[in-house]
Amino acid sequence: MTQKAHRIEAQFAFLMEADSLKSVLRANQVMDRSRFENSAEHSWHACLAALIFAPLAAADVDLNRALEMLILHDLVEIDAGDHPIHISHDPVSVAALEAEAADRLYGLLPDDQGAKFRAIWEEFEAMQTPTARYAKAIDFLAPALQCIGAPEQLDEERDIVARNLATGRATKTKTILPDLYAFTKAAFEGTPTDPVMQARFAFWCEADRLKLVLRATPIADGSRRENSGEHSWHVMLYAFTLADQSHGEIDLARALKMMLLHDIVEVDAGDTPIHGAITAEAQAAQEAAEIKAAERLFGLLPNDEGAGLRIIWDEFEAAQTPTAIYAKSIDRAQPVLHNLASDGGSWRTYNVTLDQLDARVGVKVARGGPALWPFIRARVAPWFAANRD
Repeated sequence: MTQKAHRIEAQFAFLMEADSLKSVLRANQVMDRSRFENSAEHSWHACLAALIFAPLAAADVDLNRALEMLILHDLVEIDAGDHPIHISHDPVSVAALEAEAADRLYGLLPDDQGAKFRAIWEEFEAMQTPTARYAKAIDFLAPALQCIGAPEQLDEERDIVARNLATGRATKTKTILPDLYAFTKAAFEGTPTDPVMQARFAFWCEADRLKLVLRATPIADGSRRENSGEHSWHVMLYAFTLADQSHGEIDLARALKMMLLHDIVEVDAGDTPIHGAITAEAQAAQEAAEIKAAERLFGLLPNDEGAGLRIIWDEFEAAQTPTAIYAKSIDRAQPVLHNLASDGGSWRTYNVTLDQLDARVGVKVARGGPALWPFIRARVAPWFAANRD
């Protein structure tokens, strides 16, 4: 095996192990109260909060690095678990568990990449730089905002939020993000809030519904279907990890924002499996529904902010720039590994052949990551040979 193939193999080993974050449950619920949130979809929602509340950040905050921190920040919970703020824990023991988890998880990557990702996570944990303090503040306030945004308020949860805002770790955000802390407190107490802040919050709350949109592809262990919120986090991690496999020079920070936003229209339009609706009429109907959804959802934000995010989404959809071509390839690559890991997944559901996979997926993956499709195809071909005779 060549050095390049070894590198890709290590990257995919890390990415597949990261899928386990979708099975780590947190103490807070998704906003419709139907279930508890998992740490993967929380990571995506925290990234979205960091993006939309970025106008509140100090001038010395690097938003792009903050997004990288939030993509990675909870990965250690795969081994160490989540530690809710309302339950007492020994911080020394938790830190040791998380450091051990970081050793194992980042150790799956090629050495240079593992060291890079580990350094980003350690910077976030240390909370010493302006960027880490911003990312931490978003992470500290997100659970409170999630509770406030839910139509149904639970007494126990409101008690946790009240204590967090009064004396808990959320108080650290008073000096880091004073406007967001003040908004969170006012919204919690039911007092008037700034209309611009309310617009940003409304968009963030609507986006929570992406966690309820089920995809055809299962999570890697095959236990359930993946949702579009956790998928969006996972493809952000894919794009970040596989950037050195791209077809040329790309704007990685922009690619991460594309992955963050790319499926948000599914809140209204739903997900259409690539192996499902393949007629021209079905595709046209889906595209029209997604454009209508983009108009509504991005229209919830203040005009200039919504327009800026819409431009990123439109660029991804058009897939004409080098960055968008790369992002599209990543979006197509991730489900293939899930289907393989779960013994066929949606390939069985839609009776997919290897030729169809090449045409519908392989072409786009190879266009954005030339080395990725040969590597992936070599691993999926035996499954098709064994199951499509």
